[in-house]
Amino acid sequence: MSSTPSWRERLFGGLKRTSDRLGDNLTGLFTKAALDDQTLDEIEEALIVSDLGPAMAVRIRERLAEGRFNKELTEEYLREIIAEEIEKVLAPVARELEIEAFPRPQVILVIGVNGSGKTTTIAKLANLFLEQDYGVMLAAGDTFRAAAIGQLKIWAERLGVPIVSGKEGGDAAGVVFEAVKQATETGIDVLIVDTAGRLQNKRELMDELDKIRRVLGRLNPAAPHDVVLVLDATTGQNALSQIEVFQDVAKVTGLVMTKLDGTARGGILVAAAEKYRLPIHAIGVGEKIEDLRPFDPGDMAKAIAGTAYAR
Repeated sequence: MSSTPSWRERLFGGLKRTSDRLGDNLTGLFTKAALDDQTLDEIEEALIVSDLGPAMAVRIRERLAEGRFNKELTEEYLREIIAEEIEKVLAPVARELEIEAFPRPQVILVIGVNGSGKTTTIAKLANLFLEQDYGVMLAAGDTFRAAAIGQLKIWAERLGVPIVSGKEGGDAAGVVFEAVKQATETGIDVLIVDTAGRLQNKRELMDELDKIRRVLGRLNPAAPHDVVLVLDATTGQNALSQIEVFQDVAKVTGLVMTKLDGTARGGILVAAAEKYRLPIHAIGVGEKIEDLRPFDPGDMAKAIAGTAYAR
């Protein structure tokens, strides 16, 4: 009888589409006896279309030119170099969300466009904190969608955690105010707040988030302690533009990337890390509640690059 796959096994399996796509884009570049400028150009282009980003492509090109120019280049060697360079970029930003606020609660605003997996990610983050024996409360601050409120209530019930919610179309800041009040009174460690994800009216979204911040500031001047942007890896380059917009409207402090197992465009995580240098707190590679985890930069780099999986 087979055992349940470890997180590391799920990570490598979940990113197989990404590593396979990278391999497909590199196919045919190893027929020459020695590495030359033309092959370097082709490798750089292959890395860019694999969503690793122009900056990473240039880094790898320069590394190859420095160490292998006019020498034989094997696919194994290239993938190893790719993994090493990816790890250098991911290592400084791979940062688990830590619960340090005093007085409690630590308030985490979770933001992101509708459809990014935001509400489910909130549940998965809550599960991570519960595993560490923290007391968790949820706040249904996306009052524009009855479905979001209902979905978060279902998750709260499954996880056995309290939730504060209001009516569809209600005042999100009022919901957050009540949630912080209850969390403070009951000694909750972590309050995770859902927020509206519409971007059709950037000004309206900014005003709402500013109002939530003002309300939080009256109760706890340090809140929100974290503003976490949820990104859907399947959107590829669009994820970068979402970071740009939400940085402007919400003062993002960290990222979570979901659905890495559902796309061949997982390289976008590297492009985001290279361009914005924001902490990446966790990644999602599955639908189950335990399929969101902080990541090891070395394992993540190997999984993206498709280097041999070592047990």
